[in-house]
Amino acid sequence: MKLSRAASRYANAILSLAIDKSEAVAVNEEMKTILVTLNGNKELRDFMSSPLIKSEQKRGALRQVFKDAGAITMGSFDLLVDNKRADILMDVATKYILLFEEMNKREIATVTTAVEITADLEQKVLAKAKALAGKDITLEKKVDESILGGFILRVGDQEINASVANKLGQLKRTFATR
Repeated sequence: MKLSRAASRYANAILSLAIDKSEAVAVNEEMKTILVTLNGNKELRDFMSSPLIKSEQKRGALRQVFKDAGAITMGSFDLLVDNKRADILMDVATKYILLFEEMNKREIATVTTAVEITADLEQKVLAKAKALAGKDITLEKKVDESILGGFILRVGDQEINASVANKLGQLKRTFATR
């Protein structure tokens, strides 16, 4: 995942301030909420990236949607809006979470399945991800019906693609070359 340098700089500054104020964990949870909310709401993403929307409207919308956020997160909203960078809020939240996990010697692994995974299967995937990374893992689960079955596990720059769609694609390429 390629994030802008600006997003990295903002995330570093927010993390530094959060550490100084002993609020890094709380801000991390707020960044997760921001990420989930923006991922699930295209209208809000479009609103934040629109040059036609005034800064005060963007600031008001962020304060309303994330009204339970703490002072550091609210301050980051103000900073991004004032600098006309509200469009990178999702990237800033993503980078903050990555930096926080890295600081705590954890890595984020993403498992994509066609259906929700069971708790038993989740533990097996988590164990495999820990073996690949060699450190503690935070597991992020995604459901994507287009993979048909199986799973795709991403840990850092490594990927295990055991999806049915991938296997069918390999089979199709094999038959096409004969």
